[in-house]
Parts: sequence; structure tokens; C-alpha cells
Amino acid sequence: MATASAVSPEVRAKYEPVIGLEVHVQLLTESKIFCSCSTRFGSPPNSNVCPVCLGLPGALPVLNKKAVEFAVLAAMGIQCRINEVSVFARKNYFYPDLPKGYQISQYDKPIAEHGFIEIAIDGGLKKIGITRLHLEEDAGKSLHEGFADAASKTAIDLNRAGVALAEIVSEPDMRSPAEAYEYLTRLKEIILYTGVSDCNMEEGSLRCDANISVRLRGESKFGTKTEIKNVNSFRFIKQALEYEIERQIGILESGETITQETRLYNATEGKTYAMRSKEKAHDYRYFPEPDLLPLVVDEKWQADIRGGLPELPEARRSRMIQEYGITVGDAHTLTLTRAMADQFESVAAKSKNPKRIANLVQGELLGRLKAAGLELEESPISMAGVAASADLVEAGTISGKMLKDLYDLSFERKLDFEVVYEAEGRPEQSRDTASLETLADEVIAANPKQVEQYRAGKKTMIGFFVGQVMKASKGQANPQLVNEVLTKKLEA
Repeated sequence: MATASAVSPEVRAKYEPVIGLEVHVQLLTESKIFCSCSTRFGSPPNSNVCPVCLGLPGALPVLNKKAVEFAVLAAMGIQCRINEVSVFARKNYFYPDLPKGYQISQYDKPIAEHGFIEIAIDGGLKKIGITRLHLEEDAGKSLHEGFADAASKTAIDLNRAGVALAEIVSEPDMRSPAEAYEYLTRLKEIILYTGVSDCNMEEGSLRCDANISVRLRGESKFGTKTEIKNVNSFRFIKQALEYEIERQIGILESGETITQETRLYNATEGKTYAMRSKEKAHDYRYFPEPDLLPLVVDEKWQADIRGGLPELPEARRSRMIQEYGITVGDAHTLTLTRAMADQFESVAAKSKNPKRIANLVQGELLGRLKAAGLELEESPISMAGVAASADLVEAGTISGKMLKDLYDLSFERKLDFEVVYEAEGRPEQSRDTASLETLADEVIAANPKQVEQYRAGKKTMIGFFVGQVMKASKGQANPQLVNEVLTKKLEA
């Protein structure tokens, strides 16, 4: 069988990738989907278990109401139709960390269907269809150790077995790894806004399997697909898809056929490897779960759940642009998380210049947080502190240089802006015109060449002179006043 090798842009252009994604979202319930065991991450192995999630004979499942509500809320966030009646089924397969020998899931009658997400790609919008969202229980976790020596072993931790999952299956509507990455980013953003999951990929709260095939451009028939499993970041999913596209095109160009199989991605090598031949749906021998009645989510219950649906990111961005006069870029940054958007709006509504607050968040706060390795929730400067600093700059009380120095002190001392501002004696820009004129005279006298350029018509040199005076005043001067004094003297 041919292996992956780089294909030329000309050959690559002959083919079109077809990508569909299956995303498992761990729902943020306190107990598992069919029993009362805790879902707390990091507990000692096999401590959050009971006869139900261990699959012991005679133990019966009882459906978690909150899991249903979270699944419906997520489905509403991605524009799905909620089915009033859905049915749980047994999905039969053997795996060491699946205690019962089957998984309780939903098959032909899921809780929600026919949704979509719009993604921004190539300067426009593209709608990615969502086939279904269904509820199911998670499996446990296999831990492999010591495979480089004779003492190799596999351990099983069943704490995760029975945790509530919402599986979101897209249509095969994506035509590039970039589209897949954008889809996942938007999906995660929406799920986080609804609050039904923390989407922590490191803890397994969000997992993605990618289905990928290629076909000649213009063909309507799908090619043979492979499934890439267990990729733990969106960036790696994008890389895995890029590799798999190259590999499949290389195989077809060599005259060979693609095997339908499940593959794993090795991020260190940047390659996918065959894991097992791909199962088909009928191999699971689905049949209705006899221990659970059909799930009925009637119109009243749906309406109650919809009442908890927050304003979603795209709608919120559009509104914030209109209300606060901020840019598209500002709105995108400020709505990356629901917490950030809430904090910004809590102060922007009272501010004379919300745009300045947005600028300070992007230009001063987020950069410092990234450099310090901090999340927004850990910021020493609150959004109220940012708003207070914006008001001081707006009033001309402090300069931009003074603001930067105060922000640096806030991060250094781990104190909010207003506390540091008070501790520093409420510093203000100098408005002493006489002292500014003295500084301006000194700067002009020290730079005759630049004076000559200014008076010869190069008016942009005023920025040089303002910078020199601000430097001489150690950032304490009012830039606008400095500009006025310098212009008057240079034009004399």
C-alpha cells in the first residue's frame, strides 16, 4: 500500500476533501446520566462507581433530568429541531472499559436533529449542517503503561463510565481542514455560552472524531472515508486532516484503493496510523433499551428550557457593535467567552466611551495576561479597573504612558488598578504651561535640523518633538497641551 507523500499543488487541486465531524461533549451534570455517582474529575481510580455504571446484573438505569435539559439547551444553541419523543438504544460492542458490553445511546430516534452552524470562511459565511445531537453514556478509560519493557500493563478506570455525553454529528459539508477548524471553534464557543459543558479537551470534556474522504472535483459520489480518533486539540485535528488528505490523494494517484478504517494521529510525527477496520452501524446491532421508557420532551418543557438559552455569540457581537460603537475585531475579542462579554457590558453601559475600554482590554490587558500566563478570571485588573483607567485617560487626568506604568504596577503587585492609582497618590498629567514651554524651548534648541525640516513643510515632525517633550517630562505632560505649545513655537 502506498504511504503518504507530499503531492504537488497541481495534483492536490484535482481533488476535493469531504469532511464530517463527530463531537462528544461531556455535559456538566454533577452526577452520571443513569445513576447518582459523582462526575468529579481527578478522583482516585474506580471510586466514583456503583452497580449501575459497573454494569452489574440486576442494576437498572434511571435517567438524569439535568442531562436531558443540558442536551436540549445545547441543541437549541446549534439551531436543532427538538424531537418531542426520542428513544434510547443499546449499542452492542466489546471494549475493556465498557463494563456492560453495550453502551446506552440513541440511534434512529435522537433527541434533536437538523441544525446548523454558520462559519466565516474566505470573507463570507458558510452554513455547516448538523445531522443530529443525541444523548449517550461515556465509556471508562484504559490506561496503558510500560509498553517499552516486559512489565507492560493496562489498567481500567471506570470513573468516567456513565458520564452524560451529547454527541453532535455534522453533515459532510466541510471542504477543507480550515473549515473544520472554524466549525469546531464556533461549536465550542456556542457550547460554552450555553453553560452545558466546560469543553476542557485536556480532561476529555470535549472530544472529536473526524471523517475524511477525497474525490475528484466535480464528482457527486463520496470517496471511501477514514475516521481519525482521539485527537486532543483543534490544531492537531487540522494537522491530522491535512496529512490524511495528502495520504489519500497519494494512494489514489498511485492507482490503489483506500481502506475504510479508523486511524490514530501521532502529533509528534505528524502522521496518522491504522488502528482498526471501520465498523458499520449494523455491526453494533442496535435495539431499543428495554429498561428505559421513550423520552418525552413536550412543548412546555422545551419552552422552560429555552428560557435559559443565553444570547449567542454572533447575535451578541452584532448588538454590541451597534450599542457601543466598537469594531468587528473588538466585538469578536470581547465575546470570546461569555464571562468576558458580561464583564465588558457591565461597565460599558455606564461609560462615556466604551470604545476606549475595548481598546484598553485589547491593547493593554489581554497582552499582559498572556505574558503572565493568566486567564481573565485571574487578572489583577478587573473590568471595573479598566473602565476607571479609561475614564482617567478620557478626562486627560493621566497620559497613555502613565496608564501603562500603572498597569505594570498592578500586575507586579497583583492589585487592581484603582488600588494602585490611590497608592501612587492619584498622579496626574502636568498642565503647567510655563514648565512645558521651558521643556519645548530646550527640545527645539537641541534639534535644529528637525526644526528646519518642520519649517520646510514636513509637518509630521511635530510627532518627534512631542515625543521628546513627553520623554523629558517623564510622561507626566499632557500630550494635547504639549502639541499646542510646540505648534505655536515652531510656527512662530
